[in-house]
Amino acid sequence: MLAYYLSLGLRSLRRNPILTALMVLAIGFGVASSMTTYAVFRAVSGNPLPSKSSQLFAPQIDVWGPQSRAQGFDIPDQLTYTDAMALMRAHKARYQAAMYPVGYTAIPQDATSEPFAVKGYATYADFFPMFDVPFVFGGGWDAGQDEAHASVVVISSQLNRQLFAGANSVGRTIRLDDHDYRVIGVVAHWNPRPRFYDLANDNGFADPPDFFLPFTRAVDLETETMGNDNCYGSTGRAPGWHGWLQSSCVWVSFWVELPNAATVQAYRDFLQGYEAEQNRAGRFHWPVNYTLLNLTQWMDYEHVVPPETRISLLLSLGFLLVCLVNTIGLMLAKFMRRAAEIGVRRALGASRREIWAQFLMEAAIVGVSGGIVGVLFTGIGVLGIGLVFEPDIARLAHVDAGLVGLTLACALVATLGAAFYPTWRAARVQPAWQLKSN
Repeated sequence: MLAYYLSLGLRSLRRNPILTALMVLAIGFGVASSMTTYAVFRAVSGNPLPSKSSQLFAPQIDVWGPQSRAQGFDIPDQLTYTDAMALMRAHKARYQAAMYPVGYTAIPQDATSEPFAVKGYATYADFFPMFDVPFVFGGGWDAGQDEAHASVVVISSQLNRQLFAGANSVGRTIRLDDHDYRVIGVVAHWNPRPRFYDLANDNGFADPPDFFLPFTRAVDLETETMGNDNCYGSTGRAPGWHGWLQSSCVWVSFWVELPNAATVQAYRDFLQGYEAEQNRAGRFHWPVNYTLLNLTQWMDYEHVVPPETRISLLLSLGFLLVCLVNTIGLMLAKFMRRAAEIGVRRALGASRREIWAQFLMEAAIVGVSGGIVGVLFTGIGVLGIGLVFEPDIARLAHVDAGLVGLTLACALVATLGAAFYPTWRAARVQPAWQLKSN
């Protein structure tokens, strides 16, 4: 019977090609607008490290006090150098790493090549195992090299191609500004989107970093941060680099790995005790105030998803709803014009259930056709999404098998939903009245 209903549906749609085309286009446009904006929303709101997101935490310490909230400031989303070093020395987590963004000029060994700017991070050895950073060659440095302030560096595969033509560069030397560093590892393509570990300094969707080097080495060289440096309440601090390190300026990001609920609670207790100790030492003069947010909570706190993506998604869903309302009207007009045909079928013994099956099959054909059109329009929309969103965000949107399947499924389900009322009206046609009036 399904094959028979399919034949009837195709025959009916061919009888009214203009009406059929209008329904297919309405569904296609509506679904395409929703799927295009969903592709962007999916890209910016995804979990960048799903295997460990519940184990990664970013601590925040209130170094400014309640008076800062009265002026519109929230608890800082980064740490001071003093607090970051205290947490590193305490070593209360399985892994912990302080970090901040830095920039240098890479000087190729080939004298014919021009120097170029590179950006990366100064961090600690635990950064690599904590975030499951993959390597093509070598690996990260160890805690001993952190303590030794070693001149070692981990470079990206892109920088490795630029400097060493993609060969195994472990053990070779690169020059950043006026200092040489020994390459000990080459990272495979790794750039979690959004870049959760540096949301305080980055929108989360920039190109991957070019290198990583020991935090201790960067501080020795007095390398200033390329990120945010908020110095609220630091008026009158001592001058120079040492004064900046000892100030209440916040500029260091900090992450810890806590594998279970017990370690999370233990770390909360540690933070509370640490702040209480700072109160007793006279550094803080307000009640203990700290937060410990896991990765997904941190992304919400930092408002990773741009508000325009949410607004665009809501608007596109509204447009889809308008298209579905129009489709309902078109289907209702099309189905009710066949009232006489339905009456004859009912008089010849067709049940209402069979009428439902026939017209829902016809709607399914429209839905699948609309879905195919929607896939084409979605592809065009994704190509042009850069006209609406920032380039760093727009380039994340892409059409894959999952999006194609979702587009087809959405079109089919939406069309069947839109066909419910017209089909119900068609199934309620009274055969006796139709036979008398026709």
